[in-house]
Parts: sequence; structure tokens; C-alpha cells
Amino acid sequence: MERRALGIERDETRCPECGSEDLRTDYKRAEVVCRNCGLVVDDNFIDMGPEWRAFDHEERNRRTRVGAPLAYGIHDKGLSTTISPTDKDVRGKDIPVDDRVRWHRLRKWQKRIRISSAAEKNLAHALTELDRSSSSLGLPRSVREAASVIYRKAAENRLTKGRNMEEVVAASLYAACRRCNVPRTLKEVAEAARIDKRGIGRTYRALARELGIKLPPTSPADYVPRFASKLGLPGEVQSKALEIIEEAAKAGLISGMNPSGIAAAALYIASLLLDDRRPQKHVAKAAGVTEITLRSKYKELTKQLGIRVRPWI
Repeated sequence: MERRALGIERDETRCPECGSEDLRTDYKRAEVVCRNCGLVVDDNFIDMGPEWRAFDHEERNRRTRVGAPLAYGIHDKGLSTTISPTDKDVRGKDIPVDDRVRWHRLRKWQKRIRISSAAEKNLAHALTELDRSSSSLGLPRSVREAASVIYRKAAENRLTKGRNMEEVVAASLYAACRRCNVPRTLKEVAEAARIDKRGIGRTYRALARELGIKLPPTSPADYVPRFASKLGLPGEVQSKALEIIEEAAKAGLISGMNPSGIAAAALYIASLLLDDRRPQKHVAKAAGVTEITLRSKYKELTKQLGIRVRPWI
């Protein structure tokens, strides 16, 4: 219960009659009532909500008197206005031919004004590249916004100086994926950004060190649902793969290993155990690892965990 929103002091958060902290707020009567004894603790608090009512999402958007939230994926955070590229007025009618040249000139100056310095130009280019890579990876908007915030912090701390802009963008995107629990491998990010993954890893470590980004290591279990979806495996196989990963973690077999390789091997073993087999090359391709890596992890897990299965190539 928010004390300020209720308009009551700290000593009034409990009932003065019985001492109970179970208080109910009645917004229609503007009262705070004790559920235990029924005493009206306060009858004059401030309602911080809107004075209007809305019954659907469209009506709520129409009646609200605030603008859209800040969009960190746009260089000006979405605070500037944009002249529509269509030659239509507010009523949807065509703009007269004589006025179209003037509107075209206004659009050109509006674009120039939005990006007034070299720093803004570089930021706009970087965020455009970030949006392209995010779309290629199929990432949600929350991850794009988190990556934009990380890149902005890197630019503010002058960490982009002397570094490849694409590598900083990809490193920010990789960090945002891990922070938002939307796992993507370093290889997938590198393919989407069209650069070498070694440069991304090096830049990511620099950003994590300079910006104080502390993220837990990625677990192989995070990759299982996505890899299983690519392979068309049912939920039973996913559950069995997660059990294998859990047993491997208890035995200390996954520490320091490639999580995508462990996830691929666990899925391959689970598919063999439940007789829903997939070829090794298909599993390796879905996980983004080589068949040699898959076989190596498969042999290690089956040997250490005592699992007896016959491989299917």
C-alpha cells in the first residue's frame, strides 16, 4: 500500500484500534478500512488515478493526456515530430500540386534539423544498424530498447572511440539478450551483424568491464526450447533434455563448456531415449555447432552420466 497515495502517515498504516496491518482501500468511498475490526482508519485520501474512465484500449489511448514513452531505439528518443511522407492533409485529401514542392522542401529541412551534429549522426546510424540486427534475430522490442540503452551508455563513456561501430552495436545487443533472458549465441549475433564473432566477444568484455555489467553465465537449459522448436521435437523430449542438463550440472560437467553444444547434445540424447530421433547434422545445424562438437559432447555426457543409447547418424 502506498502511504503517500493514501494520504496517511506512517503510524496510520496499522489500525489504531486493534493494531492490524490488514487495511482495505475503498476508492468509491475514499476510505481506508481495517479488515479485522471494521474501523475507518482514514476517510480523506488522495486518489492518484485519472478522473476519467475507459472501457477499452482505444478509448484509453484517446483520453490520455500524455505522450508516448521514450523510445531509446531512436536517436532523439522519439521526442521530435515527423512530417508525413504522403502528400495528404489531415483530412486525407490530396495536397495541391503547387504546395507539394514546398512540403518536399520542409521534409528535407526537418530531416536535417533532427540530426544536427556528427555525434547525433553516428548515434542514428548505430541505432539503425541495431534495429536491423534485432529484426534479423527476431528479438522483441524490450531487448532492442535495452540494447539501445547499453549503446548510449557506451557512447557517453567514450567507449566507442577507436572501436568498430558495428562491433559495439553487436556487443550491446548480445549483452541485452543475456540481460533480458532471451538467449542468442555469439555466433548468431555475429551472423546477424555480419562481422567476426571474436571482435564482438572482445568488445563485449570491454563493455562489461567499463560499464560494470554483471551477468550470470548462460545456462544450456536456456537454449533447449528454441533448439527443440527448430527441430520440431515434442515437449517430452524437451523435458528429458532439461533433466539431463540438470544431472550434468550436479555432476559438474557443464562448467566452462559451450552452452549451445551441451544443449544440442542433451536434446540429441533425449531424442534417442524417447525414440523420436533426429539426424546429427540436423541437430548440429539447429544449435549452430559442428557435428564434431555434438558427437564430442554426446560421448562425454553419456559416459559420465552412465546413459546407454545407440547413436543414430
